[in-house]
Amino acid sequence: MMSTAPATPPDPLMPALKAGADALGLLLPDDAVGHLLAYLRLIAQWNRVYNLTAVREPEAMLTQHLLDCLAIMPALRRGLAARAGQGAVPPQRVLDVGSGAGLPGVVLAICQPDWQITCVDAVAKKASFIRQVAAELGLPNLQASHQRVEAMDVPPFDLITSRAFATLADFVTLTRERLAPGGCWVAMKAKLSDDERGAVPKDVAVFHVEPLTVPGLDAARCLVWMQPV
Repeated sequence: MMSTAPATPPDPLMPALKAGADALGLLLPDDAVGHLLAYLRLIAQWNRVYNLTAVREPEAMLTQHLLDCLAIMPALRRGLAARAGQGAVPPQRVLDVGSGAGLPGVVLAICQPDWQITCVDAVAKKASFIRQVAAELGLPNLQASHQRVEAMDVPPFDLITSRAFATLADFVTLTRERLAPGGCWVAMKAKLSDDERGAVPKDVAVFHVEPLTVPGLDAARCLVWMQPV
C-alpha cells in the first residue's frame, strides 16, 4: 500500500495577507501570495542571526512590512500608466535605495515580474539576504548590490524608490545620476512636512503626494512623486 505524504498546512498568515490585498484592491495570483509569505518567513529566519528589522512578530511584519509595501502598488500602477499614456503599466527598471531587507524592492519584484528590480544597500548582510531571497524564490528579475548608491556605475533607472532611507533632498541628490531621462522618484513616507518639502532642490518638482491607507495599520503613510524640471 502506497503512503501519501502529508499535505503542507496552509500558512496561518495567508488569510490576513489575502484580506489585506483585497482591501487594497490588489488581485494577487496564488504564486505571488506564496512568494510573499515565503519572503516573510525568510526575513524571520535571518532575523534570528542578523538584524534585518526591529519588527520580530510575524503578524506585525505582515502589517508593517508586507502590507505597508503592497499599499503602494495601486498608486504606482496608476501613476506609471498615466505617465506613459497607456492603460497598462510599461515594464520598468527600478532602483530601490537603502533597501534593507528588500522593502519595497522584493515586494515589487514579486508583484511585477516584468519589472527589473535592483536593491542597493551599503550593508553587506542585507544585500546578501536579498540575493538569497531571489535564489530561493526564483526571482530572476531581482538583483542586489552592496555599495553606496552614489558609487554605482550602471545604466540609469526609470523609477527610483526609497522607504525610510533619507530626507527627500538627500534622496534625490544622492540618486540623481542614476535616474533615466523621463524617469521619476517615488519615496514612501509617514508624513511630509512643509520643511522637508521646502528643502527639495529647486530643479526637482514634488508633483504629487498620495495619501495611503495600510490595512491594519493606524498610522499616516504617503507616497511622494518627484521628477526633474
